[in-house]
Amino acid sequence: MSEGATTTANGTAKRKKSAPRRATAETMAKKQREISVSEFFAKNRHMLGFDNPRKALLTTIKEAVDNSLDACEEAGILPEIWVHVEQTGESRYKAAIQDNGPGILKKQIPLIFGKLLYGSKFHRLRMSRGQQGIGISAAGMYAILTTGKPIKIVSKTGARKPAHYYELRIDTKVNKPEILNGKGDGEDIPPGEKGEQYIADHGIEWVTHHDPEKPDAKPKPLVSGTRVTLDLEAKYQRGKGSVDEYLEQTAIANPHVTLHYIDPSGHQKTYRRSTDILPPEATEIKPHPYGVELGRLVSMCKESTESSLSGFLTTSFSRVSSGIAKQICDKAKLSTRMRVKRIDRDHAEHLYAAIQDTKISNPTTDCIVPIGEEQLLKGLHSVVPAEFYAAATRPPAVYRGNPFQIEVALAYGGNVETQKITKDLLKELLYETDARTVRQFLILTFNGLGPDAADKIIKQSKVGTRKSPNKLKPKEIDHLFEAMQNVNVNEGQSMQVYRYANRVPLQFQHGDCAITKTIAQTNWRSYGLSQSRGNLPSGPVTIMVHIASVWVPFTNQAKEAVASYDEIQKEMRLALQTVGRKLGMFLRRRMKVKQQADRRSIFRRYLGEVAQAVSDINGTDKEDIYEKLLEVAKKKTAEADMVLDESGKAVDPTQADYGGGVLIVDKDDDEMLADMLNRPAEADAPATTKPKDGQGELFDDDEADDED
Repeated sequence: MSEGATTTANGTAKRKKSAPRRATAETMAKKQREISVSEFFAKNRHMLGFDNPRKALLTTIKEAVDNSLDACEEAGILPEIWVHVEQTGESRYKAAIQDNGPGILKKQIPLIFGKLLYGSKFHRLRMSRGQQGIGISAAGMYAILTTGKPIKIVSKTGARKPAHYYELRIDTKVNKPEILNGKGDGEDIPPGEKGEQYIADHGIEWVTHHDPEKPDAKPKPLVSGTRVTLDLEAKYQRGKGSVDEYLEQTAIANPHVTLHYIDPSGHQKTYRRSTDILPPEATEIKPHPYGVELGRLVSMCKESTESSLSGFLTTSFSRVSSGIAKQICDKAKLSTRMRVKRIDRDHAEHLYAAIQDTKISNPTTDCIVPIGEEQLLKGLHSVVPAEFYAAATRPPAVYRGNPFQIEVALAYGGNVETQKITKDLLKELLYETDARTVRQFLILTFNGLGPDAADKIIKQSKVGTRKSPNKLKPKEIDHLFEAMQNVNVNEGQSMQVYRYANRVPLQFQHGDCAITKTIAQTNWRSYGLSQSRGNLPSGPVTIMVHIASVWVPFTNQAKEAVASYDEIQKEMRLALQTVGRKLGMFLRRRMKVKQQADRRSIFRRYLGEVAQAVSDINGTDKEDIYEKLLEVAKKKTAEADMVLDESGKAVDPTQADYGGGVLIVDKDDDEMLADMLNRPAEADAPATTKPKDGQGELFDDDEADDED
């Protein structure tokens, strides 16, 4: 019998199973190979924000719009951007984004759109929307992976210069672009009528003229710009985290941009710029010594071309003068003339410790450009209807040697989104939603609508909490729409939070973001809002928080949430408290006005009856008594309206010192009527008594208007 075999009970031979052969060092070495960054992200696209079709569409448009805004601002051009989303098949969409920027040089186009981690912003310490050079090329990679169709780019750098047209894809094995048209060199489209005919014949999409801002104005031709078109697997859905919401929030933080948007249904919406002033250009700075870690310091010493240690410190870092450099060298016990190339790891460790022990001024702050209180108020007012707006911009601060600045704006009042939509739009939203129940649909679709408000609407509509949105009958949709329009949901609203980093809206991972955490940790009860412990406050409030920095500390490559640094959260808390105090002043003043209005209504209600009763008792003339009582009432209400300042002088009660950064909007007749319809009925309120014949109102029309 051969070795490795056994005999069974009936005498037949049975061979043993051999153990699996273990790999040797040589066989394992043969399996090792280098992977490119694009190959890595192709398999881990969720890290870049492409983890589901709906989010992929938003991320694609976001990256393209951010690049367009950066390019326009850097070239000193007021941005105008066209966004077009078109459905081309089931779960297939075409996204096209065009700008009026300076255009891109021909040789740079394939590298910018077809190579990951290629850009000019990673090593540049100044405020910009993009940071990693990975966004738009990652969007193109996702589009090619899901549909196989190439990225299409048209870019024009001048009126008399040709436009460059490329169709390309990314070779993920080597992280390089592969040009598919023009025999691997792209195509040049001549300027003028010949070029327009070429574009039409080849079906190339390109906006040739600016939209006129006035109906009778003549459209201006587009001198330069860039358009990128991507076909991708995606899902379009309105509501929270949608393309529509992103563009609306972008218009708030960028009041100098004009946005033209066509959604998959063909609806067009334009966000006109509210200011013609471009933000100041941010200045590039050198790294601050406090923000450089030991390993990076060693690398900088090896890369430096300076001969002396003192020269290295003064030229490589910001805020390091020759005097500061000498202090650092003395504490590190190193000579200022020491050759940089001779610095080893031990020297670098002493140098690093000396830097941390030396008092160095904070970096300059001209590298960041805040939106500003005035522009914050304009942007928020142009998109969010409300009656009170407040804004606050904190002084610049530093985390890990990186300058940053926090801004906060707040809007109070106005109707929620459930009262703004049409019945047709509601039907579309119900058809598009992935929500399992009507309650979930209301909470997830409409910003600021909390669970309590959703329950009120469902109870009024009698639809049922477990009813599926897609299975609602026409009559049930009618009842739901009627309830959404008529139910008072002000008390059930939750605060609507807009988060921004370098003017870019952040729409996902709310709970992991330092902005959301800091808002929830702020005590809003002291400012007149209701709030459960550890949660966002309730009420018709919209708040936006903006962090501007040379390097925003995002929690991941998808740039969806800000990390929780103590310095950043402290500045956020102080800014939130500033706008909170202004809101508290407004709410207290409004409450006082309401109390006075109730008081006057009581006078108005019973003054005629008192005059009649006194006349019946002692026979005094009723009209005379009424006039005297009216005079006393006017005097008493005037005293009640009187407000004294710190010096004891009377001030105008309609004016309040909010300390700047405030916008108060008077309501028009339609808004006043909507408030009256939404106001819950007071069953215990006494009925209004009209004055009898010969009795006038306590206040005439002019006085009533003044009070309003």
